[in-house]
Amino acid sequence: MNALQRDLKKLVPLVESLGAAKADSDPHRQKFHVQPPVGWLNDPNGLCKIGDTYHVFYQYGPFDVNGGVKHWGHVISRDLLHWERLPVMLYPDEPFDCHGVYSGSALVEDGTMYLYYTGNVKHPGNFDYIKQGRGHNVCLAVSRDGVQIDSKQCLMYNKDYPAGLTCHVRDPKVFAYEDRYYMVLGARTADDRGEVLVFESTDKLHWAHSNTLTTPAPFGYMWECPDLFELDGQWFLAVSPQGINCQNVYGCGYFPVYGDWRGKCTLGEFHDADFGFDYYAPQSFADGSRRVQIGWMGMPDADYGNKPTVEYGWQHCLTVPRVLTHDGRGHILQNPVPELAAARGAAVAVPDGAEQAVSTCFNLTAAPQGDFSLRFDGGLTLAYQEADRTCRLTFTDTAMAAGRTSRTAVLDAPCRRLRVVGDASSLEIFLNDGAAVFSTRYYPAGSTVTLRTAALDAVVYPLHL
Repeated sequence: MNALQRDLKKLVPLVESLGAAKADSDPHRQKFHVQPPVGWLNDPNGLCKIGDTYHVFYQYGPFDVNGGVKHWGHVISRDLLHWERLPVMLYPDEPFDCHGVYSGSALVEDGTMYLYYTGNVKHPGNFDYIKQGRGHNVCLAVSRDGVQIDSKQCLMYNKDYPAGLTCHVRDPKVFAYEDRYYMVLGARTADDRGEVLVFESTDKLHWAHSNTLTTPAPFGYMWECPDLFELDGQWFLAVSPQGINCQNVYGCGYFPVYGDWRGKCTLGEFHDADFGFDYYAPQSFADGSRRVQIGWMGMPDADYGNKPTVEYGWQHCLTVPRVLTHDGRGHILQNPVPELAAARGAAVAVPDGAEQAVSTCFNLTAAPQGDFSLRFDGGLTLAYQEADRTCRLTFTDTAMAAGRTSRTAVLDAPCRRLRVVGDASSLEIFLNDGAAVFSTRYYPAGSTVTLRTAALDAVVYPLHL
């Protein structure tokens, strides 16, 4: 442990203790979503399971509710619903990560946790920090107990990446496959094209570039937070591309991969992962035979924010964990983990045209048969039109919206299944078994929310957490 880490290990808990009472008094504090004790949260990192314990890390700025220097916050759970906060896992305390411990992933072998991440360094000078002046280093931290770091080292610097790239090469996702280790890294080329670099290793330490995944025509200038995984024999590449034409300031979605991603392959059509205001940088991990994904319920550089929580000294949360499945046609379906059903209370019917006040923590299900609408406290409406299979999420209450306006999804098939998962300040809306999803933060005035249906019979289950 160096002197900087010793000081940070004292300073971070002090800042948390000074701000915790105020943050916890916020009526919009989430009940079952991962959130920071104070300050800022963004990308999920290092998702894994050791024994019966899930580990979730996240980008954490304890000193600044609007960002600041990034650490890795750490929570654990045994049911993906109740989260226990542990001390910060990674600090920006080495020359190779001194300006931020940026995003990455976890590889677990024999109970040992290998945390790969981007060490951010900004060199002093008159630089643009895109093509000059920045170090984005692939770093490795090892933990034998899943709580304390035993060692940290830098594995690759910018000079170790292929030629023709900017300084922006980051967010390593590492996994084992067929007796090898593979790493995917998001990259921005010198001519402003997004791509994903594939590296290969036999020992987890020494890495060689083996392939590059991209599209024939430019598709955005940077592909952040790559995730490469298989569902029922079909491989997918998930990325958060910057610089594409989409509803949000940045995109978030996935490509089906055709061919062998280690060699000759093509990327299929890009699909949006989420149509809501607040979804970015998702990561997934294998949990036995299922794949679970968690995203950041936020959006970088958006023109809206979370003023109600900022006033209490904290900002952002992660999504509810979601199980990913493949529909057999190159599309991913997302659904809340089934563990959520254990928290359901007694069912409450909300017939067509009725109003029903429920706790902000709820699970709603319905089977639409045509046009319908669902209103939340009269200030947010989900409306579906059968004629063009269009679903719109629209805010009409500015206080509830905190700057959000409207988002739209066009479904591939008529909407016949609807599920909404609500927490104190978030809604996650799943259409047609997760073929389309809207994730958003929202800020109802009280501890209950009034639901009003039109041309829709719904069932609501309060969630007791």
